[in-house]
Amino acid sequence: MSEWTAWPAPAKLNLFLHIVGRRDDGYHLLQTVFQLLDRGDTVRLRLRGDGEIHRVSALDGVAPEHDLVVRAARCLQAFARPRAGADIDVTKRIPLGGGLGGGSSDAATVLVVLNRLWCCDLDEDRLAELGLSLGADVPVFVRGHSAWAEGVGQVLVPIEIPERWYVIVDTHTPVPTGPLFQAAELTRDAPPTTIPRFLAGAETSNAFEPVVSARYPAIAAALRWLETSAGRPRLSGSGGCVFVDVASEDEAIALAAACPQEWSAHVARGVNRSPLQVELERFIAGASPSR
Repeated sequence: MSEWTAWPAPAKLNLFLHIVGRRDDGYHLLQTVFQLLDRGDTVRLRLRGDGEIHRVSALDGVAPEHDLVVRAARCLQAFARPRAGADIDVTKRIPLGGGLGGGSSDAATVLVVLNRLWCCDLDEDRLAELGLSLGADVPVFVRGHSAWAEGVGQVLVPIEIPERWYVIVDTHTPVPTGPLFQAAELTRDAPPTTIPRFLAGAETSNAFEPVVSARYPAIAAALRWLETSAGRPRLSGSGGCVFVDVASEDEAIALAAACPQEWSAHVARGVNRSPLQVELERFIAGASPSR
């Protein structure tokens, strides 16, 4: 077996999330902006020559066959040389059910890196297509750029977003997505907006925020605390984390330090290019990846 190498799997924020309709098959049509962050999980990979895929760090409550990183590797094996395998180890920093895309980002990192290490030579479009079969958020991490998204989240347009600092509050309240999409009170007919209007500062919201706030008191309380402390807070995706953007790193650090003890607060910087893409470029240029 080869040596371990370590690769970033960045978190994301949804700067807004509108539901603008519903397809005949029941899937919701969205408009959202994915803001990538400089904070996230770390995925370590070690190549095997026996065709086996093993996750060496278990994920609580998730069987190996349902684990997105294992599924991503097995999906890619169809395009690899015979007996290509891998050991996978994930250091989690992105909370489960937090709306920050942790599982999707981990899966995307596995796809992107093993595509290179296994010499599969799939282009970005094909990798994004494989990612979509794993989850709607996976393609944005495969493509590695903050983006405007439409459809079910798979129609992506890279955009340049001011690289602000964010304070992210984890209320330790995992929120399952399925029941929210079925909620009778969910707004599903928001008027469509546009990239220029968003970039010009048009008012936006997260369709899930009132539903989640009503069902999860801790999340509602965190939104109130951030609003009192720093301005306009938002829910990310359909998960349990809330966030606010601030003017500087120092302001972000001070606000995070004041977070009530029952929650956790983290500081992150928004980035337009994924840390994974930066690391992969270094690797292609001949630099050794982290170990």
